[in-house]
Amino acid sequence: MAAEKDLVIAEGGGKKKLFIIAGAAAAVVLLALVGFLMFSGGDSSTARSAADPAGAQGGAGSGTEQKGTALYVALPRPFVFNVPGASRDRMVQIKVQLLVRGSNNETLAMRHIPLIEGSLLETFSSANADELVTVAGRDALKNKALSDLQQAMIEVVGSVVVDEVLFTGFVMQ
Repeated sequence: MAAEKDLVIAEGGGKKKLFIIAGAAAAVVLLALVGFLMFSGGDSSTARSAADPAGAQGGAGSGTEQKGTALYVALPRPFVFNVPGASRDRMVQIKVQLLVRGSNNETLAMRHIPLIEGSLLETFSSANADELVTVAGRDALKNKALSDLQQAMIEVVGSVVVDEVLFTGFVMQ
């Protein structure tokens, strides 16, 4: 009888150990996921090193910028604005990233974030809710935002800095 009690205790201890190991494994996976999310979000130097592992050398030897080096500049906050519609006004939130070519254009874009935000907000707030409902309307807004932004940057910097305006988030209520 004493042997049966020892056997039952040993079985229960095995289940406890299994639960403890499973809980520890789940905690490790959760911590790894949280660490990945914290270290992978929004750092432009990380995006630069992933896009160009050797560093953006651009015109160091040849005097010309590498055309294939695409870098992304994330704007710090989303644009939130009201747009009029035929039946009712709507609120829109757009998250934007800019595609630039080369580290020099990345630096210029980051230096002129207030100008970029002002230009984009002016373009976005002139939109119509009925147009933004369609994909063609959103594409037209992106193209207008790009041309307005390029014109503003040419006036201030003297060159086209941004190659494309990307909507990474679009919500309309």
